[in-house]
Amino acid sequence: MSWPQGPWVADTSAWARAGAKEVAPRWREVVEAGELVACPPVTMEMIFDAPDRDAVERVAMAMAGFRQAPIGRSVTDAATWAMRELAQRGTAGAHRVRVPDALIAAAAAERGFGVLHYDLHFDTLATVLAFTSQWVAPAGSID
Repeated sequence: MSWPQGPWVADTSAWARAGAKEVAPRWREVVEAGELVACPPVTMEMIFDAPDRDAVERVAMAMAGFRQAPIGRSVTDAATWAMRELAQRGTAGAHRVRVPDALIAAAAAERGFGVLHYDLHFDTLATVLAFTSQWVAPAGSID
């Protein structure tokens, strides 16, 4: 799968599939081009998933080496607005996207970045926030 030009904030769902044969070649290109961006909620999710303190430190150090899409008041306000807007525009429960996903999408939108993911919530968030929602592989193609 080919992705348009970045930069890209990579969601945890994308990181989890970075080594898949369908994703790995393009992932390496994006990393080597310096187009991969980290975001605090992703870093925290990856630290949460780390099995021990050595892995936690490896994750934290690796993520610190990437350009960052930080989370400030304007991002939290935009994420909150997006969830409220989804509730207004959609059916019951349309606003129920994961909070980290809303923050990641808002941080990407604020900086004009896209989001690499393997998660339908980003397509939903892209209907109300101005960012490119890019699946790393077609939905359902990777376990």
